Amino acid sequence: MQMFKKNLAALFGSFAFALSAMAVPAHAQSPVQLSGDVKVEKTTTDESGATKTEYVAPDVVVPGDRLLFTTTFTNSGTEPVENFVVNNPLPAAVRLVDDADPDLTVSVDGGTTFGKLTELSVASEGGVSRNAQAADVTHIRWTLAVVNPGESGRLEYPAIIR
Repeated sequence: MQMFKKNLAALFGSFAFALSAMAVPAHAQSPVQLSGDVKVEKTTTDESGATKTEYVAPDVVVPGDRLLFTTTFTNSGTEPVENFVVNNPLPAAVRLVDDADPDLTVSVDGGTTFGKLTELSVASEGGVSRNAQAADVTHIRWTLAVVNPGESGRLEYPAIIR
């Protein structure tokens, strides 16, 4: 049990670090503020047998648990921000779920190149290329065309504990 709490702390720590370093270069001061959150999927069944799935603050996570990573953005400035890019590295302890949005822009090479998962490939052992899979994703990128003053929003992706 203690090991899973340590892993949970490491997971959240790496996500918080990723948020602090992902949006803009140090020399560019952006009025867009980012914050991150992670929830674990929990399914419950009531007395009538109906099931309900919700995302709750995790206490302990184990391999196979499904998580929802959320990045919230807010433009606290007085001018619109155009082409705002959010690069979100996936913590090493998780992988993107197989049923994630196929339109996500992802990287499978440590954030060097981006595209839709179906457009990317990776070199397998022996140097032969194969189609990239959700488990190969290292980063997710969103490009927001315009973030108007006072505008807020959420960017989300589902992942599974490895």
